[in-house]
Amino acid sequence: MKFSVLAASLALAAAGPAFARPAAPFTWENATVYFMLTDRFHNGDPRNDLAYGRRADAAVARGYAGGDLAGITEKIESGYFKDLGVTALWITPPVEQIHGSVDEGTGNSYGFHGYWAKDFTAVDANLGTEADLRKLVDTAHAHGMRVLLDVVMNHTGPVTAADPVWPQDWVRTSPKCTFKTAKTIIECTLVANLPDILTERDAASALPPHLVAKWKKEGRYEREVAELDDFFKRTGYPRAPRYYLMKWHADWVRKFGFDGFRADTVKHTEEGVWKELKVVASEAYEDWKRANPSKKLGDDKFYMTAEVYGYAIGHARRYDNGGRVVDYFDQGFDSMINFAMKSDAAKDYEDLFSDYSDKLHGPLKGYSVLNYVSSHDDGGPFDKLRTKPFETANKLLLAPGAAQIYYGDETARILQIEGAEGDAHLRSFMNWDELAKNIARNGYRIAEVRQHWSKLGLFRKAHVAVGAGVHEKIADKPYTFKRTYAKGGVTDKVVVAIDAAKGAAIDVGGVFANGARVTDHYTGATAVVADGKVRFPATGRVTLIAE
Repeated sequence: MKFSVLAASLALAAAGPAFARPAAPFTWENATVYFMLTDRFHNGDPRNDLAYGRRADAAVARGYAGGDLAGITEKIESGYFKDLGVTALWITPPVEQIHGSVDEGTGNSYGFHGYWAKDFTAVDANLGTEADLRKLVDTAHAHGMRVLLDVVMNHTGPVTAADPVWPQDWVRTSPKCTFKTAKTIIECTLVANLPDILTERDAASALPPHLVAKWKKEGRYEREVAELDDFFKRTGYPRAPRYYLMKWHADWVRKFGFDGFRADTVKHTEEGVWKELKVVASEAYEDWKRANPSKKLGDDKFYMTAEVYGYAIGHARRYDNGGRVVDYFDQGFDSMINFAMKSDAAKDYEDLFSDYSDKLHGPLKGYSVLNYVSSHDDGGPFDKLRTKPFETANKLLLAPGAAQIYYGDETARILQIEGAEGDAHLRSFMNWDELAKNIARNGYRIAEVRQHWSKLGLFRKAHVAVGAGVHEKIADKPYTFKRTYAKGGVTDKVVVAIDAAKGAAIDVGGVFANGARVTDHYTGATAVVADGKVRFPATGRVTLIAE
């Protein structure tokens, strides 16, 4: 499923210009992270659409759809992400998935999403090759973007006729989690037929027979074993399941230069596992940077963000995991995915922004959250039918904290599919066709929505104060606020007004001195501050003011 890049570009141009802004120092606290299901984003190589004997026999939106690593790279090269102000990509696990399919009660399903691993050391052929993965990461880095790898420590893929269960000293297949106590959250299977890795085990486990046979058939058994021997000798870790996985996950960092991990199902493993993984992955990252000085984007430390289902910004550094209070920031994580944002987005702007700023510069000072309004497995997204995409952009991209754009947020991809069940509604193929045709819906056109997201994203990228600065309201009408940032010798300040009328006097709250010439980076207009206020000859949906 391919659509003309030229057509999409023309549609965007019709919606108005996006203005170039100077580069700003990168910080994860102000990152704009674009998250996509690789299989559902863009098909760059139709030759790999069905591998391992998989069939097109899945329930609605539960089979492979053709998206691949080459497709993401193609969009990087086209400038798609750059035009949105994206500073980091997050891709779903590219590792080889189970070959068969299962029905968990919502229809026949394949592991297109990446969370049903069969072999953590191989790229899934449906997505491409190691060369494709290397090109993706290298191309992202060349375009100034970091890349996050989604990793799973909690479980393997389901058991099918083509995918045997891992040995008993690797996984448990019962009991099923009841989510009442820490034990019934961690030492259990999330659902039936999703084997739970024994991450608590310290005793040695031999390699699973199916991996031994597979690697021998592929001609890499000796190499893999030699690398494992070296890892366990060098680290002194026991040959327990979790340390095998740490080595395998870190290998992707050492080989390809991933800049961080998004950690899946974090609350379902012992919290100390992640601190150990951070050590192993950080060493791998430093090795890659030393070996690739021309490719690295800076001297950042390895980054990790956690998916602790149900974590809200208000939990700060105390999350109750079945009676066990955990500070995940003390377990290797630099940020937490904020599950509250999609419901907090229903609040008015000031309640949302001031609350988040107070928390990030109070109990969470020195750490951050990754906000989202929709995702691949949250059945309660904000505005799933996309009736208010401009408000959605304002609240996500202007909220304090890092922002996660879920693919299609910026093109009003509707999160409902006829005939689908459960989370399949959230996972339709990217709506490139609607963008290319610039269709009209609910009083807007798709390219107009995309351009709005672009203007906010580019402003956010240029101004670290937007996500990482301190928020303060200036006025109610029009609603106006300022963000100020000062850290590590870097200072930044912006003023933002929402829905200001044409020619309105916008109070800049003392941020800019009288006589200063400032720019509205939404329209490109400039004006001079007088009597503490500024008037622009024209305004857009948002007024983005900076010098």
